[in-house]
Amino acid sequence: MKPLREVLKEYRNATKALAHFNFSDSNQLKAIAEASKETGLPVLAALSEGEREHFPLVHARALIDAYQREGVQMYLSADHTYSLEKAKAAINAGVDAIVVDGAELSFADNEKLLMQVVAYAHSKKRFRGYHDTIIEGELGYIGKSSSLHDSLPEGVSEANLTTPEDAARLVKETGIDALAPAVGNVHGMLKNAKEPRLHPDRMKEIAKAAGVPLVLHGASGNSEEDIKACIAVGVSIVHINTELRVLYRDSLRDSLKGEETTPYKFLTPAVDAMREYLIHRVRLCAGL
Repeated sequence: MKPLREVLKEYRNATKALAHFNFSDSNQLKAIAEASKETGLPVLAALSEGEREHFPLVHARALIDAYQREGVQMYLSADHTYSLEKAKAAINAGVDAIVVDGAELSFADNEKLLMQVVAYAHSKKRFRGYHDTIIEGELGYIGKSSSLHDSLPEGVSEANLTTPEDAARLVKETGIDALAPAVGNVHGMLKNAKEPRLHPDRMKEIAKAAGVPLVLHGASGNSEEDIKACIAVGVSIVHINTELRVLYRDSLRDSLKGEETTPYKFLTPAVDAMREYLIHRVRLCAGL
């Protein structure tokens, strides 16, 4: 299977995006793998710090390696990693990508954390069995919780959109491989309102200034039109989490209404529902 770095470069040159989905258990991971297999397209499967407490990276790495041996083009991402200690642990576990989340830090502290993680990742090159890891930074606050919100998270506003100048500076000074800016996107989803419109024009400016693949976080709830517009101007990875969580929960609720006690029988409809949703999203991001 091709290294993620090579696939990311190909997708960026082709103006396409890799779909990135979080999972919390093996059922979600199975649905992601089946979607990748059915579409024949690569995907990123991710665990945030909280999810890693429930589903250890070492277990996820073993399962994804098994899927890869079956021909599934799936890569492991360590999503939302807040400290150097956790970042080192993820890199040591052999993740293909890591999201270093310093969005709530000052620019200087975010920069410092990213430089430390990049330096550590590069230091591993001298060891036998080195596993290349894409290092992604965040710039601009879009909230933290991938859940349903009554209103926009405090601190998320158009006034806090990432600027091209700051994006260029962060990439140049840290050496990160990818950047997730704030362009109107929000982690999680609003319960009773449409998501804010994204700003593809700002994304285009950032892409030109930063010179690295861009990542759209918080794409749950955004319109397909907005997602496609951002991919067209430089987004190479699209993060989706909350939509999948809600679908999983609702599908399980329906399955559990009866008297079935066999887990695989009441879980299968939920996996099937997630797979069909994921197939659509993977194809959307790939421009199909």
